[in-house]
Amino acid sequence: PRLRARLELPLFTRLTVLSGGAANRRNMADVEPSTRFEVELQDSPGLVSKQAGSPYIRDRKALDGSSKPRESKLVGGIKPRGRYRSRSLSASSTDSYSSASYTDTSSDDEGVSPREKVQKNSKGFSEFCVKNISQAAFGRREIEIAEQEMPGIMALRKRAEQDKPLQGAKIVGCTHINAQTAVLIETLVALGASVRWAPCNIYSTQNEVAAALAEADISVFAWKGESEDDFWWCIDRCVHSENWQPNMILDDGGDATHLMLKKYPAMFKMIKGIVEESVTGVHRLYQLSKSGRLTVPAMNVNDSVTKTKFDNLYSCRESILDALKRSTDVMFGGKQVLVCGYGEVGKGCCSALKGMGAVVYVTEIDPICALQACMDGFRVVKINEVVRNIDILITATGNKNVVQREHMDKMKNSCIVCNMGHSNTEIDVQSLRTPELTWEKVRSQVDHIIWPDGKRIVLLAEGRLVNLSCSSIPSFVVSITAAAQALALIELYNAPHGRYKSDVYLLPKKMDEYVASLHLPTFDAHLTELTDDQAKYMGLNKAGPFKPNYYRY
Repeated sequence: PRLRARLELPLFTRLTVLSGGAANRRNMADVEPSTRFEVELQDSPGLVSKQAGSPYIRDRKALDGSSKPRESKLVGGIKPRGRYRSRSLSASSTDSYSSASYTDTSSDDEGVSPREKVQKNSKGFSEFCVKNISQAAFGRREIEIAEQEMPGIMALRKRAEQDKPLQGAKIVGCTHINAQTAVLIETLVALGASVRWAPCNIYSTQNEVAAALAEADISVFAWKGESEDDFWWCIDRCVHSENWQPNMILDDGGDATHLMLKKYPAMFKMIKGIVEESVTGVHRLYQLSKSGRLTVPAMNVNDSVTKTKFDNLYSCRESILDALKRSTDVMFGGKQVLVCGYGEVGKGCCSALKGMGAVVYVTEIDPICALQACMDGFRVVKINEVVRNIDILITATGNKNVVQREHMDKMKNSCIVCNMGHSNTEIDVQSLRTPELTWEKVRSQVDHIIWPDGKRIVLLAEGRLVNLSCSSIPSFVVSITAAAQALALIELYNAPHGRYKSDVYLLPKKMDEYVASLHLPTFDAHLTELTDDQAKYMGLNKAGPFKPNYYRY
């Protein structure tokens, strides 16, 4: 017993710590960027940038409350929980990383909406609404870990922090709120911006990270598991505030843009620029432009090379497997999988599943994408041809009602259904909310939908973005997109009045190359420099850009 005690005590201590712990696209390359990049190619990889100075503001407005915050206490370093927990935090739990952390709920605030609480951080700042401000220490740890894997955005922060290129910018952000996006948010603040932030997805918020941002005096309104009413309330709190009027929007899905345009049209006209990073949001922007309702310039980051070729492909390729494993413990080898859509996201999903030994089918409406799928070794089918036999169905189209009730009626028992597109409209979840079907929650973000004959399908995240709802995404890839978003904000904010019309623009090729260069040192990559004769022969500037606008990477 004495020996066993000596062996068990350190183990218990470690476990305690771990458990607590124009409608037509206009390419911005045709417009000289107002953000000046003086670039030199050196023996070491990467580019050296110097920013031109501009007027800045440091301070953010903060509203101070008077009531005492409701606090949750840690018991032995572990949060008590009153709901189902999966077997293993490391292998199958959907309550870690960005999906929902081990600090999601606690017994002392169970059933109490964050909107009903009055919370303050340690400095008395109260202009925020999060699940539990006492989780801030956990969130700070997650942010610091993410920073180590996000070299590009951290390099940009270090290079531009002294110049403050976003001084005076008041940015409304509506994105996923997790450790990776927190690094972007704090970078924008370091570059001089004042920000207010809300989530673009009701399930993807990492509660302790939101608390850490609030502890840093950042106005964030977000918690995991919001209702639809909560979702719009959070965005509205960011958009509309006394003594603070936004002049920039950073959007993911277009919800902040939509709310401001619909509810505060006069405020919307004062916006200097919009930066959008998702397929869904970009589609909405082009619709606004086509109808003549887009009255401010917007930047389409989603179709930048560094977003489509890295975030959409490599991030999805890794995170789809992680999401499925964490939520279902599924074995991929030999499984029949249908991926709806063969864009960059679909390509990443198919590549990952094929590599794990799954038999993968693809549905497509575009003959070019369909031909790509065929040449990559996938069989292109209609959904009805294989729906009775598949084990997993993944949507990645950005469209609506891709998977309808009639399809799910035909699925075999225990078929897993999930979505990798931004919107929750791809799977017709509403058609499943009928009296004859029974919903059974078996894990966080995992529901069994049971038919009268006993057949059941496994629905993940209620049809919302599965990789952020049920797992996490690689921080390194997010760094690439975050750097592109930050540069887009800098460009639009510092552009002289009239340079950009009320239209949708693409990120300049020069900025895409700069974003890529920020990440090359991680791989100890060394760029080859053109000679003067070679540059003249190719008709290029030695410092870039190195490809024409029409080049397809």
